[in-house]
Amino acid sequence: MRLDLQARLARNAGWLVLGQGFALVCQAGYFVCLARLLRATEYGIYVGAVALSGLLAQYSALGSHSVFLRYVSREPGNFRTYWANVVLTTTVMGSAFTVLLIFAGPLVSHSTTHRMMACVAAGECVCGQIAYSAGRAFQAFERMRVTALLSLLTHALRAVLAGTLLWTVHRTTAREWALATLAISAAVSVVAVIFVTRCFGKPQFNKDLLKARAGEGLVFALSYSTGGVLNDVDKAMLGHYGMNLANGIYSMAYRVVDVGMMPISAVHTAAFPRFFQKGVEGASATRAFAQRILQRTAPTGLALAAAMWVAAGIIPRALGASFAESTAALRWLCLLPLFRSFHMSAGDALTGAGKQKFRLVTQTLAAAFNFGANLWLIPRYGWLGAAWSSLMTDAGLAGLNWTALTCAVAKRPKDRRHGVPVGATN
Repeated sequence: MRLDLQARLARNAGWLVLGQGFALVCQAGYFVCLARLLRATEYGIYVGAVALSGLLAQYSALGSHSVFLRYVSREPGNFRTYWANVVLTTTVMGSAFTVLLIFAGPLVSHSTTHRMMACVAAGECVCGQIAYSAGRAFQAFERMRVTALLSLLTHALRAVLAGTLLWTVHRTTAREWALATLAISAAVSVVAVIFVTRCFGKPQFNKDLLKARAGEGLVFALSYSTGGVLNDVDKAMLGHYGMNLANGIYSMAYRVVDVGMMPISAVHTAAFPRFFQKGVEGASATRAFAQRILQRTAPTGLALAAAMWVAAGIIPRALGASFAESTAALRWLCLLPLFRSFHMSAGDALTGAGKQKFRLVTQTLAAAFNFGANLWLIPRYGWLGAAWSSLMTDAGLAGLNWTALTCAVAKRPKDRRHGVPVGATN
């Protein structure tokens, strides 16, 4: 049985690596085309708007997609009611946050307009979250091939669009690109929902289940929002201070790190449903599983750091002279995959064991530190200050998560299966 589970995990991770490998090729072409299409300053304006929208987008689903994954991965028969809650919550809350950002966004990120913010916010808060939730639907059934294909579809369409615009018009603005990406995000979200419905059935709303899981979902949403602060608050702050060129330089290097994280992310995406299954046995079981995952991801993170350090000099040749400083930025940020392999493994173990509140505490502390550090460092050192803050935050979060996991195991709570409200099973 254990060999069978390991084989399934390896197969699922393999599908994700394969899909993300193709996505990597698409993203490489996308970055090159978009960088030359926008140049560093316009790219910085666009990224600032995306980062600001991303901070609220984490609340669009109110954690319903993670609640879905937790319970449907254990009891697949609950799919229709949990999926209905995901779609309804994301549509309603995402639309509300879009309206809020249309009016408040330009007041925070001064280089954006109301029209541009409307496009970015709708794409991030509604369309992007629905497409992400659709991927989680297939993840719950461990059909990682489809999850990878849905992710690949977005990257492929953006790469084609960026290449077409570079070929035909040569230059564009952040505002025009925001409108184009909204069209892609909307198309992908519609396709994703149709595909989920055909594979697993139509959603069936259950207001009692929605109320019963709202508190748990909010904890997940708060955790994701702190993750958004960890990853995006520096870009939003660079945009707020009008450092658009610095934001473009820093964000492009950060994007290379995100792309480099694909092998590690693939392993964690494939393993995430298994953490919930192991969590029935308690935190000690999820910690043991996290340690096995870390044995694979930590060496990968170290190898990625070395590769990014060596390859950083390619950036200005591929993207243009306006991104020359991204070489130095990437060399500062190259250790992030290693740090993330540690905090993701322990964090997923906490979540799988039902200790999401522990993870929320550690991420809140890290997010508060990141915000405070950026508040002091960015006005003085620009993108370099943002890079220093990112390194300190991710390293600190790794230590906090493993400490919290050790404490959770030491407490040895009585583990019990979480029940499902009446009417949750169809």
